[in-house]
Amino acid sequence: MDAQFVIGIDLGTTNSVLACARLEGDAARPECVAIPQLVAPGTVESRDALPSFAYLAGKHELGGALDLPWAADRRYAVGELARRRAADAPERTVGAAKSWLCHSRVDRRAAILPWGAPDSVERISPVEATTHFLSHLASSWDAAHPDALLAARKVVLTVPASFDAAARELTREAALAAGLPDDMVLIEEPQAAVYAWLASMGDAWRRKLALGDVLLVCDVGGGTTDLTLLAVAEEHGELVLVRRAVGDHLLVGGDNMDLALAHHVAGRFAEAGTRLDPWQSVALWHACRNAKESLLAPDGPETHPVAVLGRGSKLIGGTVSVDVERGPVAELLVEGFFPRCALGDRPARGRASGFREIGLPFEADTAVTRHLAAFLSRHGAAPGEPARPNWVLFNGGAFKAQRLRERLLEVLGEWFPQAAPRPLETQPDLDRAVALGAACYGWIKQSGGMRIRGGTARAYYVGIETSGPAVPGAPRPLRAHCVVPIGMEEGTETEVPSSEVGLVVGEPAKFRFFSSSVRKQDRPGDVLAAWRDDEIAETDPLEMTLPADESIDEPYVPVRFLSRITELGVFELWCASTQTDRRWKLEFSVREER
Repeated sequence: MDAQFVIGIDLGTTNSVLACARLEGDAARPECVAIPQLVAPGTVESRDALPSFAYLAGKHELGGALDLPWAADRRYAVGELARRRAADAPERTVGAAKSWLCHSRVDRRAAILPWGAPDSVERISPVEATTHFLSHLASSWDAAHPDALLAARKVVLTVPASFDAAARELTREAALAAGLPDDMVLIEEPQAAVYAWLASMGDAWRRKLALGDVLLVCDVGGGTTDLTLLAVAEEHGELVLVRRAVGDHLLVGGDNMDLALAHHVAGRFAEAGTRLDPWQSVALWHACRNAKESLLAPDGPETHPVAVLGRGSKLIGGTVSVDVERGPVAELLVEGFFPRCALGDRPARGRASGFREIGLPFEADTAVTRHLAAFLSRHGAAPGEPARPNWVLFNGGAFKAQRLRERLLEVLGEWFPQAAPRPLETQPDLDRAVALGAACYGWIKQSGGMRIRGGTARAYYVGIETSGPAVPGAPRPLRAHCVVPIGMEEGTETEVPSSEVGLVVGEPAKFRFFSSSVRKQDRPGDVLAAWRDDEIAETDPLEMTLPADESIDEPYVPVRFLSRITELGVFELWCASTQTDRRWKLEFSVREER
């Protein structure tokens, strides 16, 4: 008999997690699924998570060493083996592929990873790396559940709330290439964490939260920080949650903390007369992750040894080691990433040089508290008034450290002394809450239940070139035409008021799109002649050739716009001719909700 499951996948920057929930029963009871993976050449073991690393093997390593029970003659490995190989072969190891997916200044379908690898290494694209991770998850599920293949299940895949339309579409492209079903659903990671909390609370959440309360979801994972605000509203006499705002994509998280600690420990090694080479420095980064989690635990030790393998037989025991103390480590990480600051403070925009290496756009300021201050100040109920959360839900592996949770609450209490935000019950497993919540949402979609409302978290605009005399060397001015407002619900469509706009057909053309998470006042048809960079950002353009309308012999076809958000969260912009019955469709995946 075909087993009935819904599947949740947390596609993480540093770790990916697989969860499922059976459809029978009157409540979602999600559980995580063990993931078999290579931990050493020829050795397969199951782990709770799949490290989001890909190792591209050299020719001398082939011959079955990277085979899995469901795949032979493999040229790459993902998971624990790949993570370990990052220490001794970083030039062959891909990490942070998820962050590259949303980096619009590179071609994410081009073979650019590992970034900076020598020409002798065969590279892959961020999309291909993501496909490898998802394909491994799908294949491991199928091997364990031959009567319930993943391609025939309801699958919910998580993405950061801050992913724009292009990054979501690239994620969807990778998922389809990995064999995930066409009707899979994308859900924002902070909202998935909320669904996990709701499942753990049952109906008691309605006694915990009150009408008008504002919930801040602070998600600090391995590679990114995601901020989301939800409000408690009323619908048909019942309390519901409505997503109110999402933050920017912030490349600062637990990995930065591990690197900060590694830099500190490298200094300790240098004081003892040992200078680490690049191989040992990468190994030190991984060793410091364990030290951080141990020392910041509530009952953690006063000291923790950090050791890396030596680079020669003369070293006693084959390792070099130092003991790091709890106090200095806590001071380093708490003050470096969660310093006390004022609500009016803003992240620093440091520039050490006029030249900068092209790579991931990591945040210049690692202070999560200053990024949070900027986020709350942008999303208040009225101009000049910051958002005031009543509750905080922590998520992400960084917050397994109680001291970091305590400091963030201290800072929020200083900002809002009259009504300090209170923490909701900590998730039982902060590393896996997102996958569990994704499975919960899949269960709710199939079986019914309260769903977080909010529609799209961003407004979307198309760029329209103005008419007028040409000026040598100067591009024509561009106006941003709002076609989707913030909060447009799935399964709805709207005609966009406008004068006739000329659409290029029958030849290659570039269509420019923009988005905003803060301009809540813009409605379909509004036209912006100018805007600030901190309000509206350009997303990836679409470059394509639309079929010509043979009945119109003009370079531009006069059209009007109709916007639609499908049930699957795909934004379709229809361009309807005003002279014939022809229509053309442009689309992005923009699921921002649930």
